[in-house]
Amino acid sequence: MKNGSSLLAALLLLSACGNSEKAYDATGTFEATETTVCAEQSGQLTRFDVTEGDSLRMNEEVGLVDTVQISLQIAQTMATRQVYNAQRPDVRRQLAATQEQLVKARREQQRYTELVADGAAPRKLQDDARSQVLVLERQLEALRSSLAVEQSTLTARQKTADTQVNQLADQLRKCHIVAPLTGTVLEKYVERGEFVAMGKPLFKMADTRHMFLRAYVTSAQLEHIKVGQRVKVATDYGDGRGRSYNGTVTWISTKSEFTPKTILTDDERADLVYAVKISVVNDGYIKIGMYGQVKFTE
Repeated sequence: MKNGSSLLAALLLLSACGNSEKAYDATGTFEATETTVCAEQSGQLTRFDVTEGDSLRMNEEVGLVDTVQISLQIAQTMATRQVYNAQRPDVRRQLAATQEQLVKARREQQRYTELVADGAAPRKLQDDARSQVLVLERQLEALRSSLAVEQSTLTARQKTADTQVNQLADQLRKCHIVAPLTGTVLEKYVERGEFVAMGKPLFKMADTRHMFLRAYVTSAQLEHIKVGQRVKVATDYGDGRGRSYNGTVTWISTKSEFTPKTILTDDERADLVYAVKISVVNDGYIKIGMYGQVKFTE
């Protein structure tokens, strides 16, 4: 408040002395970064703790859309995944019987080969034993391939179920309404108990801690202004009352425009002006839409 009083005293002194130089270089209005929060899921608004003027922290939960149906879908998908897991075959056991038959058939083939070599058995028995071994080998190969396909299919189905669970979990997360930034609630559009559709605006908030003064300057003033420049900003409550702040030029328009009707520049409403934005840390006294003044040069 002391800084504000000092600035106002200086302004009054300059006015009393009849100094033709203005105490400010440009005027404008204060703005804030505004964000409209919309519903990301459709359903009944079972909880909504938002009041205009509330101060919210980033990621603070302020409401909830009905989650019953999504929770049931998650439970159903998880149960389906367990069914797929139960259907997974025991490869070792299913191969064991055929492998045992193959071992026995190879022993028979070896025995008949030795008997034929000794002339104690006809060659047909040896050929039949060899054929039996080939049949069992093919059966074992086919069984391995079938089990591998079955395993792969069940794995793919489980992955699909996992993806569905993740999708549903994301939908469930979006049922929780949170503040996207730290700031103040400006407007509230719905009430608890209402049905909201996806994309419906719920409330608007703004970062009122970091404000911007949007002012307009003439081309002649541009030579004294650059991005990052430290300047003096003052609020205008009327009747010579206001507060002073340190500000920083954060943006200068690259295109000229016709002077807005509500803005006065140093050249008494020149036809073409450039918009500039000056960032200011708000102490709680600056309001959106309030008039302000800026001094670019000492």
